[in-house]
Amino acid sequence: MGKDKKKKEEKPKKSDFKAFLRKRAPFYLAAIALIVISAYGVLSEKNLENSIPELGSEDQQIVDILMKYNGPNETGLTVLKAIETKIKEEYPDEKIFDDKKTKIKLDILKIDSDEYRVVLNFQSHKGEINYDWNVNTSSKKLTSNNPESKHIIDLVDFYD
Repeated sequence: MGKDKKKKEEKPKKSDFKAFLRKRAPFYLAAIALIVISAYGVLSEKNLENSIPELGSEDQQIVDILMKYNGPNETGLTVLKAIETKIKEEYPDEKIFDDKKTKIKLDILKIDSDEYRVVLNFQSHKGEINYDWNVNTSSKKLTSNNPESKHIIDLVDFYD
């Protein structure tokens, strides 16, 4: 019985896991903070879709028809992705959409009851690119009005 009393009187042992965490907690917190900071940078990265100005509901429907157009074969490439790719080719080593000098202007003009003219003007510190299309809302057909927009439509239409 004397041995039992000694065991009860001894201080309880510290948990090995708690001691392990206390020693390394600052390192784990720092690692978690670095992961959160790097993930925020990737998730908050701007692109063309985020840079398009806010529009009214009717104008937004027209822009959606244009930007989501993926050709007669309904391939994976859309007009939006083709324009982004073209801009990234022009500015390969820059985060051009994060630059303060980059501006995107979008004008929508009504031609007749089903046809609209959409002009996208991309301005940056190196110059500007203008895209000009006619969008038919009933047939969802696009026609280009300048060589840059024709090139984008050709990319989408003939994408494999």
